[in-house]
Amino acid sequence: MKAVLITGANKGIGFETAKQLAQLGYFIYMGARDEMRGHKAVQKLNDNGINNVESVVIDVTDRNSVHQARQILEAKTGSLDILINNAGIGGELPQDLTSCDLSNLRKIFDTNFFGAIQTTQEFLPLLRKAEGASVINISSEVGSLAALSTLEDSERNRFHAYGLSKSALNAFTIMLANELRDSHITVNSVTPGHTATDLNQFKGTKTVEQGAATIVKAVTMSHPGSAKFYKDGGEARW
Repeated sequence: MKAVLITGANKGIGFETAKQLAQLGYFIYMGARDEMRGHKAVQKLNDNGINNVESVVIDVTDRNSVHQARQILEAKTGSLDILINNAGIGGELPQDLTSCDLSNLRKIFDTNFFGAIQTTQEFLPLLRKAEGASVINISSEVGSLAALSTLEDSERNRFHAYGLSKSALNAFTIMLANELRDSHITVNSVTPGHTATDLNQFKGTKTVEQGAATIVKAVTMSHPGSAKFYKDGGEARW
């Protein structure tokens, strides 16, 4: 049974991704910053007959927390097949880069960008011990430079700081994939699309089931390649 760690898995897309992958036979370590919320998320799945899940406390912004989570998984499983860097925050509005509060920008980057890098670095030794391992960074099309450069003014969203963190995350995906090109570890970004979660005050046009399905498809692809940016229906533009 392949082992998967999903950060930010106690709610939203992370929770639904855990549910769908568990139903496919993966063993899911559901990462959550808060221990009680993590346990409640696992219990919710247990109540629905899904038992191949376990909670693990991990705050991706806290180096000690990430290190402790790695030690726990190492003792339990010895290796990790899939790391899904899902934990993320939308940040406060407004986010216009001409005037946004830099403390808000730093907070967004601390979770969405530095948190993903910190977690990946910590778990790489476990990923190296698995066969055909993968790192999946949950991104967004608002981080696509190609998409942003062709949008009409009426289409431009105001989550600029959030989008900037996802552009940086995409760059990390490509660079890490290049560094690991001679290994058995693939590295890709996935955008679940405009999904209704608390990150956007549930104003998205897709359900969490639909958004998570895009991630699950990327996980279960026979030949996912590396340094790719996947979306529902194919590849997204960087």
